[in-house]
Amino acid sequence: MKLKIKLLLFLHFLQGKRTLALAALLAVMVFGFNNSLTAQEEEIDEATTEMVEGDSSSTDSAAMAVKTVEEVATPAPVEEVEVEKTFHQVLKEKFIDGGPMFMSFVLICLILGLALSIERILYLSLSTTNTKKLLEEVEGALSSTGVKGAKEVCRNTSGPVASIFYQGLERSDEGLDMVEKTVVSYGSVQLGLLEKGLSWISLFIALAPMLGFFGTVIGMIGAFDAIAAANNISPGIVADGIGVALITTVSGLLVAMVLQVFYNYILSTVDSIVNDMEDASISFIDLLVKHNAKK
Repeated sequence: MKLKIKLLLFLHFLQGKRTLALAALLAVMVFGFNNSLTAQEEEIDEATTEMVEGDSSSTDSAAMAVKTVEEVATPAPVEEVEVEKTFHQVLKEKFIDGGPMFMSFVLICLILGLALSIERILYLSLSTTNTKKLLEEVEGALSSTGVKGAKEVCRNTSGPVASIFYQGLERSDEGLDMVEKTVVSYGSVQLGLLEKGLSWISLFIALAPMLGFFGTVIGMIGAFDAIAAANNISPGIVADGIGVALITTVSGLLVAMVLQVFYNYILSTVDSIVNDMEDASISFIDLLVKHNAKK
C-alpha cells in the first residue's frame, strides 16, 4: 500500500516535471515567435518606410517632370503687334468718315484738276523751242534757199514760235507791215492755245474748298439736329457731325492747295514761252528786214 502511494507520488512528480517542461517549452516558443514577429514587423516597417520614401521621391520627380513638360508645352505669351496702316488705308478710312457724298465731289475736283494740269504740262513741254537755234536755221535758209527754204525749216520744227515764223513768211511778199501784223495776230492765237484749260483748273481750285465748307455746314447742322433730338449735349452725339465737317474742310483745302501749285507752275511756263515768242518775233522781223535789204 505504501509502495503504491509512493509510485503514485513519483508519477505525479514526473507529471509535474513534464508540465513544467512543456510550460518552459511553450514559453520559449511564444517568446521566440514574438521576437520573430517583432523582427518581421520592424523589417516590414523599414520596407514600408523605404517604399514611402521612394514613392515620395518618385512622386516629386514625376511632379518635377510634369512641371517641366508643362513649361515646355505651354507657349509663351504672344505680344500683340500693332500693324501700321498704309497711306492708302488711312485715306480710305478718312474718305468714309468724311461722308462719301461730299467727299466724292471733292475727289472729282481733284481728279479733273490733275488731269487738266498734266495735259497742260505735257503740251507746254512740247511747245518749248530753242529759239536761238531756230533763228540761226531760218537765217541760214533765207541766205541759201530764200523764203521757201525758211518755210521748210519752220514746218519741220514744232512749237508756237516756229508756227508764228511760218505765218510771217507766208505774208513776206505783202510787205513788212503785213508780216508784223500777222506775227502779232498769230502770236495772240498761240497764247490762247497755251492758256487753254487754265480757267477750268482755276474753277476747281475755287470749287474744292467751297465743297469742303459746304460739307462742314451740313455736318454742323446734323450735329445740332442730334443735340436737339437727344436734348443733351454729349461728345458722342455731336462727334459724327463734327467729324464730317472737319474732314470735308481739310480735304477741300488740300485739293485746292495741290491744284494751286500745278496752276502756278503752268502759268510760269506759259509766261516763259510767251516771252520767248515776243523776243523771237522781234528778231524774226529784223531778219526779214536784212533779207529784203540784200535784195
